[in-house]
Amino acid sequence: MVGEITTGGLLLSEYEQLKHEQRTRIGFRDNLIYATLGSMAAVVAAALSVKGHANLLLLLPMASVVLGWTYLINDEKISAIGRYVRTDLGPRLVALTSGGEPAFGWETAHRSDTRRISRKYLQLAVDLGTFVAPPLAALIVFWMNGPLSFAFVAVSVIEVAATAVLAWQITVYADLTR
Repeated sequence: MVGEITTGGLLLSEYEQLKHEQRTRIGFRDNLIYATLGSMAAVVAAALSVKGHANLLLLLPMASVVLGWTYLINDEKISAIGRYVRTDLGPRLVALTSGGEPAFGWETAHRSDTRRISRKYLQLAVDLGTFVAPPLAALIVFWMNGPLSFAFVAVSVIEVAATAVLAWQITVYADLTR
C-alpha cells in the first residue's frame, strides 16, 4: 500500500535522525576546542595585564573543566550513536533483508584501521593537553605567585580535584580498544 509504514522504513528513518544528531554534535564538539582556546587566551591576557593578580588564573581551570566536560559528553554521545548503529540498529535492519548483507559497513570499517589504536592514544594526549595541562599549569603559576589567601588556596584545591576528575573521565572514555 502507498504510504504504508514499514519496520525497515522506520529503522532507516531512525538511522537518518541519528546521523543528523551525530553530525550536529561533532560540529558542536569541535567548536568547543576553539571556545576553550579563546577562554584560555582571555584569562591569561587578563592575568598578565594586572600585575600581582595571579589569582585571576584561577578562572582558567574552571573554564577548562566546564568546556572539557561538555566536550567529553558530546564526544561520548557521538561514540554511543555509532555503537548503537553497529550493535543494534544495523543488525535489526539486516534481519529484515533477504540477503543478510551487513548494513552500514562504514560504522565498523573505520574502526578496523591498523593505526586506530595509535590515533586514539594521540587523541587522548591532545584532549589531556587541551583540557587538563593548561589548568594545571595555571594553578602552578598561581601557587608560585599568589596571593595565597585561604579562599584562593581553597578554590585552587577544588580546581585540582575537578581537573583530576576530568582527566580521569577523559582517559576512561578514550576507547583505546579495537
